[in-house]
Amino acid sequence: MNSEKDSAQRPRRFDLLAFDWDGTVADSTAIITRSIQEAVRDVGGTVPSDEQAAYVIGMALMPALARAAPDVPPEKYAELGNRYRHHFFQHQNDICLFKGILPLLADMRARGHWLTVATGKSRRGLNDALQDQQLKGMFDGSRTADETAGKPSPLMLHELMSEFGVEPERTLMIGDTTHDLQMAVNAGCACVGVSYGAHAPDNFAQFKPLFVAESAIELHQWLAQNA
Repeated sequence: MNSEKDSAQRPRRFDLLAFDWDGTVADSTAIITRSIQEAVRDVGGTVPSDEQAAYVIGMALMPALARAAPDVPPEKYAELGNRYRHHFFQHQNDICLFKGILPLLADMRARGHWLTVATGKSRRGLNDALQDQQLKGMFDGSRTADETAGKPSPLMLHELMSEFGVEPERTLMIGDTTHDLQMAVNAGCACVGVSYGAHAPDNFAQFKPLFVAESAIELHQWLAQNA
């Protein structure tokens, strides 16, 4: 990947924009929450509340399921993961992008930003999502939780910054969970939160996000003025 940036096209503030996927780009929170709950029910665990299930979105799959279902014994984790995948894949085609995401991405790309994904999804799951014709060629790079450390470890951001030769101070992480924002802090990067995804933004302030957007359209407006 070419790490040289034409100085005439350098963004005002950030060269690299790293987007979380579920709950930030894709409107998938409800389907993931239900899939977690059904998987736990299938293996005989105590079904988590909507809030408990949504809290683990963004983490790598098995740590997320273990956190959501603490009474499920480790010997059932493989079955738990398989049941989650079963329920999720039944509904993955029902997932759509948030309104305003496509114009946002197209605009940021036209302005010379590198666009990347830093997600708790698996590589298979992200690749499936990126098959959408509207997203072809939109993203320059990505990292998934099954090919590097999961959030809030900073490793996936470190790897993306290294790939593109971008410093932490010129990298912006955008996400809907405290896991996303903690990862940015751990990597020494700035962050922006979105309040329309998995986590209520009550706990975002401790991570000092530059902004908290209430919609993808509002996020686009902020990025256009400040990124």
